[in-house]
Formats: sequence, C-alpha cells, structure tokens
Amino acid sequence: QVQLVESGGGLAQPGESLRLSCVASGGTLSSYVMGWFRQAPGKEREFVAAISRFGGSSYYADSVKGRFTISRDNAKNTVYLQMNSLKPEDTAVYYCAADRGTVVYTTALRYNYWGQGTQVTVSS
Repeated sequence: QVQLVESGGGLAQPGESLRLSCVASGGTLSSYVMGWFRQAPGKEREFVAAISRFGGSSYYADSVKGRFTISRDNAKNTVYLQMNSLKPEDTAVYYCAADRGTVVYTTALRYNYWGQGTQVTVSS
C-alpha cells in the first residue's frame, strides 16, 4: 500500500509561484496514476491536475490550465505540481492522490490513496 506525503505549501503573494512535491513510499510510483486535488474552506474537494503512469498524458482543471504543471519522476518516487501566477482563489489545502490503474480520472472517488495535504495560501 502506497503512502503519500506532500510538501512545498506556504504563503505566496498573487502572481508568485510555488512548487508542491508528493513523495510516495511503500509502492512503485510507476504503478499509479497520480493526481492533485484541492479543498478550500467550506467547499468540496476539487480536481486540479492528473498525470498518467509514465507521464505521457496530463490533464488540468480549466481554472489552472496554463498556470499549473504536473510532472513526475518515477525514479525519485515523486510527483510535482508547479504553480505559477498564483491567485487568491488558489488558496486551499492541496492533496496528492494515487490510483493503481491505467486510466487517468479527474474524479476524487477514483483515487484510493491520499496524502495528508499541504496548505497553500495566496494573499497580499
């Protein structure tokens, strides 16, 4: 069973960048489709980005397309979320998730394994 640990969150000003990392242990990362989701206070968890097992395909929510980039380094058992041009509405707890399958889903219910989350706050 894979365990996921996110890091890299923090406070950023609008327009700045942050890079989130998700380190996997207890499993081979290339066996999992990986996703990033976020949850703001009082809102439901929403899809941010997802990437196929070997990085050949990636998908983004419309709200982050062109600003965020998901990538993975299977040799390092790590998935990244590069977040540029941050906006106050990007403020949320960001979660890394894994699905032991081959289809890249954008629905949280499809992901079986979750990290504990890392807080991202965008404010001036």
